[in-house]
Amino acid sequence: MTTNRAVDVSVDAMIEDLRALVEAESPSHDVEALTASARVVAAIVEKRLGGQAVLVDGEAGPHVHWSGGGEPRVLVLGHHDTVFPLGTLHLRPFRAEGGYATGPGVFDMLGGLVQAVHGLASLDDLTGVELLVTADEEVGSPTSRALIEERARACGAVLVVEGAAEGGALKTGRKGCGTFRVAIRGRASHAGLEPAAGVNALIEAAHQVLDIASLSRPALGTTVTPTVASAGTVANTVPAQATVLVDVRVASVEEAKRVESAFVVLEPHLAGADISVSGNIGRPPMPESASAELFAVAQALLPGIEGVSVGGGSDGNFTAALGVPTLDGLGAVGGGAHADHEYVVIDAMAERAHLIAGLVHTRQHA
Repeated sequence: MTTNRAVDVSVDAMIEDLRALVEAESPSHDVEALTASARVVAAIVEKRLGGQAVLVDGEAGPHVHWSGGGEPRVLVLGHHDTVFPLGTLHLRPFRAEGGYATGPGVFDMLGGLVQAVHGLASLDDLTGVELLVTADEEVGSPTSRALIEERARACGAVLVVEGAAEGGALKTGRKGCGTFRVAIRGRASHAGLEPAAGVNALIEAAHQVLDIASLSRPALGTTVTPTVASAGTVANTVPAQATVLVDVRVASVEEAKRVESAFVVLEPHLAGADISVSGNIGRPPMPESASAELFAVAQALLPGIEGVSVGGGSDGNFTAALGVPTLDGLGAVGGGAHADHEYVVIDAMAERAHLIAGLVHTRQHA
């Protein structure tokens, strides 16, 4: 691997950039905050890599795209939106002490972005390298998916800098995932005077929850989990409306089709009730075959590193579904994604930055 020792990986510099990203605060759906965050990302990229980082406008906020020029060979993919609302930083400020970096979004996935940028900066030649940092991954990537797929096809290989799995393992496979919303319409009536005159949407929802849960096939890696339910308005009225939200995870395209088809044909149990369903399995499964080639390179660069399949989804699901070689989990070693105890292991940052650099260098010369 050829590195530029004049701009070698510095943990102190990575911590400096990580602090800047965390302190920008970048909750999904907050376009103003994400615009400010994108500018911070772009400034760091330009400072460390040179060239121009382009802000690609989108309804969810700007995505950041940078290219080292030449024929595209590898796409480094991440996101700068986080799940934490504005003000979380005040409650949980960025800290780097005792071997850990903490703060909102530090593991998912700002630490991975910093490692990627500094890893790339250690290479003498960045020809053929592209970096794409999106603004809406945490909410399903509705405005960035087309751009992600376009650049993945052009580059022919994707390195996703989402946080590592437990113990620092890479993510060699992911389940497909999606959310469904089941809306139930009944008919209101007085719960004491004439309950039989109503159509109880809450009772219908209870029937639907049991039907929906029965769609799970754990042996095949399929989980169908009702997660949020709401119904009714006041205690003495038969509820006319109810909703159920359902989380779905699948390990195969066949199971995705089966589950989606089952939601389409859900039928009410109560006479007079009506059901409507929205949603789908928006992220297709990422099979382990998609990562095999790149994972073998990672093992050669960092002997002993492990790979695991995980239930969570990422933008790597989209690129793998295109048949583009994709390796995920190359970001920070740590844990607590989406939780108050989120952290990054500082001592692992340089090693992960060098791993990304090695993968990029190998792909450039493949």
